[in-house]
Amino acid sequence: MNIGQTSLIVFLSKLLGSALGFVATLYFARELGAEVIGLYTLVLTVVGWLILAGELGIGKAATKRISEGDKQGAYLSAAIIWVLTFASGLSVVVIISQTLLERYIAEFDQYVALSVVWFVVALLFIKLFYNMVFRALKGERKVHIEGLLDPVKIGGQSLIQIVLVIAGYGLLGMLVGYALGGIIVGILGLYWVSTRPSMPSKRHFVSLFDYAKFSWLGSLKSRTFNEVDILLLGVFAQSALVGVYSVAWSIAKFLDIFGSAVSSTMFPEISHTSARDAREAVSGLVEDSLAFTGLIAIPGIVGGTLLADRLLEIYGPEFVEGATVLALLIVATTLYSYQKQLMNGLNGIDRPDLAFRINAVFIALNAGLNVVLIPRYGLEGAAIASIASVAIATVLAYLTLSQLVEFRTPFGEIGRQITAALVMGVVVYGALEAIEATDALQHNALIVILLVGFGAGVYGLTLLGLSARFRATVERNLPFHVPFSG
Repeated sequence: MNIGQTSLIVFLSKLLGSALGFVATLYFARELGAEVIGLYTLVLTVVGWLILAGELGIGKAATKRISEGDKQGAYLSAAIIWVLTFASGLSVVVIISQTLLERYIAEFDQYVALSVVWFVVALLFIKLFYNMVFRALKGERKVHIEGLLDPVKIGGQSLIQIVLVIAGYGLLGMLVGYALGGIIVGILGLYWVSTRPSMPSKRHFVSLFDYAKFSWLGSLKSRTFNEVDILLLGVFAQSALVGVYSVAWSIAKFLDIFGSAVSSTMFPEISHTSARDAREAVSGLVEDSLAFTGLIAIPGIVGGTLLADRLLEIYGPEFVEGATVLALLIVATTLYSYQKQLMNGLNGIDRPDLAFRINAVFIALNAGLNVVLIPRYGLEGAAIASIASVAIATVLAYLTLSQLVEFRTPFGEIGRQITAALVMGVVVYGALEAIEATDALQHNALIVILLVGFGAGVYGLTLLGLSARFRATVERNLPFHVPFSG
């Protein structure tokens, strides 16, 4: 299976998973309200930060070493031992800090009788379990299988959560459903992991540490970008506002699914190629990743900005105040997607030390700007902090990678995507104005669905007409011939 087909499978899997998550979040938002969504998001955010401390970059290091093809079982065993040791110690600290955690997520006891601490500890181990399974699959270059498991996880979690919420369990049902879905997908994923644990030696632990001591900051960077704003909003804002922000964030990340698919597919390929000293091939992989990262995100900026208020109104009237935030977050996730491709290149050629420095700058900027801007500007301040910090980090990553790998930046391809997106924007804006002027349609959700579908068609056809590279890629990766694509 070639890289394009693998990326397509991962993308479609993420698309399905995101669609399932969208439907579930929509139901929970309308059924339970912004405050419960905010509390649920805060619990998962705390767990996410604890996972970062529990892995300390070992998960990424395991993927890297397994992808190199040497002593895979020993590296897998060393990673499991390392993660379990740290996670066990961390869970003890969480239990000791029960009072502080209960004060931070203060309204939790109004919805669930059991302390939030026990949910945090349970979810910590469950997420570490299926994360390690996914890391092993990615290291074995089975990214398509990992991608297919993603909608299984989200679909399983969503189905169980919906059943439990209908049964009247509310926030408790959402957390239990999340846990059960993670267990199920982890067990399923084990079936495809071919690497069998073997006795590790000291050098395997040392090798993982040598990579992890730099790569852990990459995980911290990802966590910072995705959740430090939510973590701080939990301090400075009400749970309902956290819920509004988290819904806007989920829509913005939905538009990054293709870029994320490209990133997931490319890292093991770059790592595998680099380990064989094929720098010219690495250059081609970097160029391809940059050429197609914005394929969905760029038109997403235009469409998301035009339809921001209508998109959020689907979740309920209380979410509409996040319209400006949504537009800003789409810009931030698009920039971040390009930065991920560049950092993939640095980590893939085994230069996590350079990635470490860039990540350190990003984390300091993002955290600092959030602390300064959130108290002053609220939700919009958090989004602006994300844009500014990721823009600077993207420039640094580009300059650093370009000094080590000779690649040509596909400005022409990116420009054609922007042009097609602007054409789409003009057409969609005209259609929206016509609908609002004539009152031909009153149902907001139907209007959004029609305009999104219409806009996607306009964008796709325009890009097919403008880009020979896109036409060739479509033709090469589809199992059937597309007329006029040559």
